[in-house]
Amino acid sequence: MKQPAILLLAIAILAPIQSVEADITPRAAAAARALEARYHDAKTLQAIFLERYSDSRQGLQAESGKVYFSRPGRMRWEYEAPEQKLFISDGKTVWFYVPSDHTVTRAPMKQSTDWRTPLALLTGKAKLSELCERLDLSSQTPGAQGNVVLSCRPRGEKPKAGGPSEETLDASIAPIDQQFDEVLLEINPESGELADVRVLQPGGIELEYRFGNWQENLPLAESLFRFQVPAGVAIVEQPK
Repeated sequence: MKQPAILLLAIAILAPIQSVEADITPRAAAAARALEARYHDAKTLQAIFLERYSDSRQGLQAESGKVYFSRPGRMRWEYEAPEQKLFISDGKTVWFYVPSDHTVTRAPMKQSTDWRTPLALLTGKAKLSELCERLDLSSQTPGAQGNVVLSCRPRGEKPKAGGPSEETLDASIAPIDQQFDEVLLEINPESGELADVRVLQPGGIELEYRFGNWQENLPLAESLFRFQVPAGVAIVEQPK
């Protein structure tokens, strides 16, 4: 998958978030509480993932690998197929490395246009009520029997006329030039386990992360969340 698709999932981990109450429907509240409770006390998390990206021009593209989370606000995404790639957040800086390109993209977390970080709720950095303006059960069919799908309308997803306010910027999980129509979270309502995240963008663009084999509180080396630039690799600063 090309870099613009990879750098769609990260703005919430270190961005300041206003304490604004979300509009959560009663039928969504129980599932939201189960999700937050499931990962509230986890210090580390590990899972396998399948990432799928589709748009009207390139069709469907898929990648897979392993992902690691560690508090506070650290992530490591190891893409294994069809091409090796690496995405790391150390809590302050995000790195996206493509060995075949001999380049690594670097950006401060607050400036990253990557949407992986609504998964900030897995690292103790956010709650659904802070990430979503409105939260409801979706009519979408879940991928696994017994699961439910939550529909999240991201904060700041439609800037008001006259430009965004400071409060809107602080509470938004989406940068103003990279807005999302809806985020769908598939959850096991009994265990709270997160199975799937789908990001729907204008123009029919869809980004999906499906997870499996969750493991909690495994000892993870600090070095997993630090990126050392290999010799001969060029650093590209992500535009502001």
